Amino acid sequence: MTQPQTRQTIVDDEHLKLLSWGYLFSGVMTALFSLLGLLYALMGLFMSTMLSAAAKAGERTDAMPPESIGAFLGIFGLIFFLFSISVAIAKFVAASCIKRRKSRTLCLIVAGLTCFGIPYGTVLGVCSFMVLGRESVVLQFANRTAPIQA
Repeated sequence: MTQPQTRQTIVDDEHLKLLSWGYLFSGVMTALFSLLGLLYALMGLFMSTMLSAAAKAGERTDAMPPESIGAFLGIFGLIFFLFSISVAIAKFVAASCIKRRKSRTLCLIVAGLTCFGIPYGTVLGVCSFMVLGRESVVLQFANRTAPIQA
């Protein structure tokens, strides 16, 4: 390998390592953010239970909101949680794939999905497209070349 090729390989390895760390961090943040969905689901469950109990007791039923509001809030929170945790898992898988130089297409799909996380996700996604689009990186993923250990 010539010196410019070695230099490019080292640069690619460093950029891929940074991308892998970026996806790990982004995955952790997305997983933490998904807990808000569980909070909404618990609030909806609590509202449904309390509204149902109050309606059965007959306390001021004319001034109470319908019980379906709690169910709607709970379902919304559960869907939000499931979607967010799925995105977090996809980011963890992408970080692992980048580290092992495997499944470039999956990494590109997750990069596109990550672009919706304005502003930091957009930066991570665009940087991913730039790095994963290099010919030398495409060859690393095709050959599953392990990173150079310095």
